[in-house]
Order: sequence, then C-alpha cells, then structure tokens
Amino acid sequence: MSRIQFAFTIGFHYIFPPLTIGLAWFIFGIICRYKATGSELHREMARFWVRILAATFAVGAATGIAMEFQIGTNWADYSRFVGDIFGAPLAIEAVVAFFLESTFLAILVFAWDRVSIRAIWFAALMVALGSTLSAFWILVANSWQQTPAGFEIIDGRARLTDFTAAVFNASTWPRFLHTTCAAFATAAFFVMGLNSAYLLRNKHIEFARKSLNAAVIAGFIFSIGQLATRHTSGFQVAATQPAKLAAMEGLYETTRGAPMVVVGIPRPGSDETISWLKIPKLLSFLSFGDFNAEVKGLNDFPKRDHPPVLVTFVTFRTMVASGLAMIGLTALGLLLLWRKTLHTQKLFLRVAVLAVPLPFVANELGWVTAEMGRQPWVVYNVMRTSNAVSTSVPASYVLTSGILFVMIYSLLFAAWVGVLRRIYLKGPSESLEVTQ
Repeated sequence: MSRIQFAFTIGFHYIFPPLTIGLAWFIFGIICRYKATGSELHREMARFWVRILAATFAVGAATGIAMEFQIGTNWADYSRFVGDIFGAPLAIEAVVAFFLESTFLAILVFAWDRVSIRAIWFAALMVALGSTLSAFWILVANSWQQTPAGFEIIDGRARLTDFTAAVFNASTWPRFLHTTCAAFATAAFFVMGLNSAYLLRNKHIEFARKSLNAAVIAGFIFSIGQLATRHTSGFQVAATQPAKLAAMEGLYETTRGAPMVVVGIPRPGSDETISWLKIPKLLSFLSFGDFNAEVKGLNDFPKRDHPPVLVTFVTFRTMVASGLAMIGLTALGLLLLWRKTLHTQKLFLRVAVLAVPLPFVANELGWVTAEMGRQPWVVYNVMRTSNAVSTSVPASYVLTSGILFVMIYSLLFAAWVGVLRRIYLKGPSESLEVTQ
C-alpha cells in the first residue's frame, strides 16, 4: 500500500518539474532577446510564459512537499537507515535551489514593471538556474539509491564518509543530463502544441509563429539529446546495475554478442522472452561498445533479486518509442520550417497539439523503468524495499490517506488545467494584438 501511494504521489508530482525547468530556460532565452532588441513582442511573449510557469511551479511545489513528508511517515525504517546521507541533498535543494527559484520567480510575476530590464534578466536567469539546481540535488538523492557510494554502515545505519563520492556517484551525471534534456523537450512540445492551437484558431499569429519556430528547433535538439544521454545512461546501467539491464531487455541467459529485442514480450513465470523482431549483437554494442561483449542474464542472479521483468521491459520500450516519435515529429517540423510551410500545414499543427502529452508520458515511463528496475532494493544491493517501510503504520491508514491524495490531486490537476486554459484563452496583451 505504501509503494502504491508513493508511486502515485511522485508520479503526479513528476508532471510538473520537467515543464518548470524547460519553461524557465525558454523564458530566459526570450528575455535575452527582449534585452537585446527592446521588442514589445518578446516582452509579451516572456510575460505570457511567466504566467504559465508560475501556475505550474505552484502545483509542483505543493505536491513535492507532500511527497517528502511521505518518506518520514510511510518509510520510517528507510529514513533511519539513510537519513545521514539522504537528508543532505534534500536540505540543499530546499534551502538553496528552491528558495532561489521561488524568490526570483516572485520578481518576474509581481515586480516586472517596478524593476529594470537588467533586474528582469537576472531574475529569469536565477529562476532557470534554481530550477535546474533543484533537479540536480533531487537526482543526487535518487541516484545514490541507484548506485550508492561514499558511505559505510555503522550500527545498522548508513553513515556518510565521502560527500563528493556520494554526490557524484556512478549514475548522477548520466541521469541528470538525460533528465534535463527531457525537461527541455517537454517544454518545447508544450510550447509547440499551444502555439499550434493558436495558429489553427488564427489567433495571436505573430506571437504563435515566433514561439512555434523556437519550439520546433529546441524540440528536435533536445529529443536527439534525450536519445544520446539515454545511450550514455545505458553504459552506466550495464556497468553498475546488470540485473536492471537484463530485466529491461528480457534477457534470462548470459549471452556473448547479445541481440536486442525490438518487438517481443517476456512470458511471466517461464524465464523466456518471445521475440518477433530482434537485431543481432546490438544489445552488447549499446551496453559495452563491443558487438561481442558478454551481457549477464537474469539467471545469473538469485530469483529473489529479480526486478519485475514484464513492467520494466514494456515501460522501457514504450519510453524509447515515445522518444523516437518526438524526434520524428520535430524533424518533420524542421523540414516544414525550412520550406516555409510550417505555419500553414494544418495536419502538422493538429498533430503537434495532440502530441503535447507525449514527453510527459515518456518522462513517467522513464521513471517507472528506473525505479521498478531497481527493485527489490530501495538502496541498490544494500537495503530491500520490504525492510524500508514503516511497520507501525496500519495498512488502513495508508489506504485512507491514499484515497484522499487521489481526490485532492485530481482537484488540483483540474484547477491547474483550468488556470492554464484561462491564460491560453486570454493570450498575450491586447496592446500586442493592436501592433500585429
């Protein structure tokens, strides 16, 4: 019950941080253009996206706080075991990154007309840096669970012995780069979809064209970046979490020159994967850079240490398929931009609107792959998830609070969508419409 509740709350929370990070840097880029040119169009573009950023940040902050409290209430044994290590990055994230982001976002929202353009530029930079630093420290904490380092166990608790080794553990940089690329791509698709909707309605034409052009270019670059950083992360997983790699690929027998299953499905309980399409030796190459490298299969590990194979296998492939679809759509957008038909190609604009959820889905699937692939460990090869739960909290309490979370978060999501809809319908300022 605690796992289900935490999965729901963190899954819901994870809708918002990638969009916040990507939008913050998108706004900073627009403000750089406004600072350089004094363009009224770029000024109103920035103010429009700041309103959307503020609404998204508020929901993300609220849901993030609730999630952190659950670590203490539902996972008390885990908190006692790793508090000396896990607490430091979370404290740095809250004290430094979160307050940096929230303080300067307040300037962008409430003091735009009261400060100079230099102050606006600096505030936008601090919001972007703050949101990125926040993601970094959260990923430090989570990456330590994946590849723990810089600690020793004393009196049944993990004690920090090397702060640098704990922070820059084996998976920190690959996961941070992959996550930030995903955040930029998420914002690009969000901007692309919203402005495609404006063009389909023949509203705010110049505003929509400028934003759409930038979104298509950024979407393509960072969708490619997702693929490249995923490959780097794959090397790390192969080296440090071989059981996770085997589960992701449905590989049971250790194989030299292992093929990659492109289309297939593991058969639960049978220790085999049915494959309809596979590429010879590709898994060995993608995992180790050697077509003949040996890849460990699940049968090399005790059954009690196997991750849930079916879930990990399916979510990983669906995530990759989503990423490839993002690359394909933005590549088509670049072609249309080059041909100067992007703004009038209605089929592309409609698909762009429908594709807004695509990066959000990919983000969630990536998280599920990473976390389910780590099971049955809450700290990989150190502490089992079954030993981390709060045994003093009755299941009925977890069930009741879980139902309340679902109800409250459903209302919160509806409110967020309602606010975004109101901002979208209002659009940029009326003065900008007159100049167009």
